Amino acid sequence: MNIDELIEYARDNNCSDIHITSLGEVALRQYGNLKKLDNEFTKEELDQIIYEMLDGEQRDIYIGGQDLDFSYETKGSKIRCRANTYHQRGTNAACLRIMGTTVPTLESLDLPEVIRSLAEQPRGLVLVTGPTGSGKSTTLAAMIDYINRNRAEHILTIEDPIEFVYTPDKSTIHQREIGRDVGSFADALRSALREDPDVILVGEMRDFETISSAITAAETGHLVMSTLHTTGASDTVNRIIDVFPPHSQNQIRTQLASVLRGVVTQNLVPLASGEGRVAATEIMIGTDAIANLIRTDKVYQIDSTMQTGMKDGMHTLNMNLRELIQKGMITQEMALKRSNNPKGLL
Repeated sequence: MNIDELIEYARDNNCSDIHITSLGEVALRQYGNLKKLDNEFTKEELDQIIYEMLDGEQRDIYIGGQDLDFSYETKGSKIRCRANTYHQRGTNAACLRIMGTTVPTLESLDLPEVIRSLAEQPRGLVLVTGPTGSGKSTTLAAMIDYINRNRAEHILTIEDPIEFVYTPDKSTIHQREIGRDVGSFADALRSALREDPDVILVGEMRDFETISSAITAAETGHLVMSTLHTTGASDTVNRIIDVFPPHSQNQIRTQLASVLRGVVTQNLVPLASGEGRVAATEIMIGTDAIANLIRTDKVYQIDSTMQTGMKDGMHTLNMNLRELIQKGMITQEMALKRSNNPKGLL
């Protein structure tokens, strides 16, 4: 079995991730659960599977001891993956996230209608948050696809690595990869302000400089979309503010209140049937009431405002989990595991 055959097997069996350890093990994540392949591999076979993904320069860097983040596409079926190669116990290892062959649409993901309205915003900051493997990149890709199909805009994506490849429709699209096209997210954002974008997709807001640059880009009239590894709207706001030094936090509260258009938090929950997963969401819209809570340092009141803001398209994660339980789609036990406030769910 070569790397392309392994990826195709994983895709055909609805797996999201592949873990390879050259000590002799391959494991696949299917519907959120990790399962080991029964195949017996030698160390040499698994080393070769990992090396097949790397070009000459990447192989030299990897053998030299460095980890690598890159995208890989199978040769025949064109399945794209986000890959990371690393070392453990002195041996080779790799993890691949399967991204699929086509850019998803908002319709195909069956997400709340209000997400479409966030994609229609002319400017501001829109964040998609959640734990690793919760589908953040997929949701953002669907929003970019919606803009591409409906508006004549210049879309600039900054990713590490590039995950979905877009075909320009009404929009003009440029995609920049960290490490290949530009040195860092912050460098790319600084340059972006001179590249006449209408929409900027930042793969991840990882550090102070990137967050600061993204907020500045949103302030200057661009629609900025990005991700954070946070588990709720109020947690997201606090995470952004806490990145800044204490003396500038009042200023950033004011800036964030003026540019934040919405926060979509999502978590993939296994279906009660065991065959697949469904996205449970929490949605905060940047209404005047929400902006005032951010500006006046009353973030702790955001949850209660979302509970009463259904007319604006808002809901908490627990509200959506309860709805999925009532529809029989998920079990209460699984909802409790995914809730960011289990006591409030019951």
